[in-house]
Amino acid sequence: MLNNIGLPGLLLIAVVVLVLFGRGKISSLMGEVGKGITSFKKGVSEGNKELEDESEQSAETAKDVTPEDEKDKA
Repeated sequence: MLNNIGLPGLLLIAVVVLVLFGRGKISSLMGEVGKGITSFKKGVSEGNKELEDESEQSAETAKDVTPEDEKDKA
């Protein structure tokens, strides 16, 4: 359905949206979208950092649970 929308169709949609909502409302909405994207990126990077910290801690506290008779074979 969207494959048939060309440049004139997109321009018409943009003009209609601009007329309905006004320039101020659209710019404030885009500002909120930008803040949301920034917040999302910050959350993802903090989550990745947290996972890396947990993996480093678990690597330090890893214990050898191999049975004694199996250790001799290796």
